[in-house]
Amino acid sequence: MAGTAQPPAAAGGGGPDSGSLAGGGEAFGDRSLSQGLSVLVGLALCVTMLGLGCAVELGQLGQQLRRPVGVLLALLGQFVAMPLVAFLLALVFALDEVAAVAVLLCGCCPGGNLSNLMSVLVDGDMNLSIIMTASSTLLALFLMPLCLWVYSRHWINTTLVQLLPLGAVSLTLGSTLLPIGLGVLIRYRHPRAADLLVKISLWSLLVTLVILFILTGTMLGPDLMAHIPASVYAIAVLMPLAGYALGYGLATVFKMSPHCRRTVSLETGCQNVQLCTAILKLTFPPELIGSMYMFPLLYALFQSAEAGLFVLVYKMYGRDSYKQDTLGEEEDTDISYKKLKEEEVADTSYGTVTTEEHNSIQVEPMQTAL
Repeated sequence: MAGTAQPPAAAGGGGPDSGSLAGGGEAFGDRSLSQGLSVLVGLALCVTMLGLGCAVELGQLGQQLRRPVGVLLALLGQFVAMPLVAFLLALVFALDEVAAVAVLLCGCCPGGNLSNLMSVLVDGDMNLSIIMTASSTLLALFLMPLCLWVYSRHWINTTLVQLLPLGAVSLTLGSTLLPIGLGVLIRYRHPRAADLLVKISLWSLLVTLVILFILTGTMLGPDLMAHIPASVYAIAVLMPLAGYALGYGLATVFKMSPHCRRTVSLETGCQNVQLCTAILKLTFPPELIGSMYMFPLLYALFQSAEAGLFVLVYKMYGRDSYKQDTLGEEEDTDISYKKLKEEEVADTSYGTVTTEEHNSIQVEPMQTAL
């Protein structure tokens, strides 16, 4: 198990930012604070996964499995596009192995609950959003360790990557299946309670991130900024932007409607930072984590800010076009309804007796008699 591993002696030999994220490990060595953070991260992850399960309806899941576009987009976005983006950014910025592992872990994570909330604010397809989040979480059980193994090959000669706990990653992912399954069961039997739990999980996401920022800042103290280089901040800014752009491009290739494109965009760029934080905290010993623990929190901060700008731009410039599209659909429905009513009237009046048709009346009895 990785928890018994010794800190790598060569942790500072990876690149120009070497040791930058490994710093601060002494502060994380405080056992009481470290255990407290582990409990908080574990609880937050369980609540998040429970809320995700409560948002899934079995009927919608069956429909998506019969036409698995959402599952395919989740697969391409979360386990093809985002891991590749994380890998390329780590190479471009010449990160050392500690920083690279943090970036790769975040890039290989499934979608997060933030995308569900943001999809509502941009009039997205909520069914598609929930199915993509749920399916990427289930696919992560097998694909996340695989992606980590593939993309960590560049740093395989470093001690940290040799200690990369793929088994512990799979175990952490597997443990999320229980709260997801429980949430699906609650949705099936108690829909009102499920709606409440979904709201609680979204609020817990925000509260947990704030608490983690405060506790981490307290543990690392004023040296926090010195331990995180500018290149890591740059990646935390660029990675979600690349995800949003690639997601929108994927949906465009699949010729999806504008509201579905917005949904796929947000789903691709929003990662499950609670899961990434839990893996870093629960599978690596504190002396290895250092300020590497901060990267998913930074990513959460910038992905939220950029998604907020996305929503703001949509509210200012895109809302009118969405209303026009909706009105157009309603007008088409009204027209078809009027045509249907006219056809019904014509069918009812067909064959009625009028004074102009008295000749046909005289003929019909003769035909009947015959």
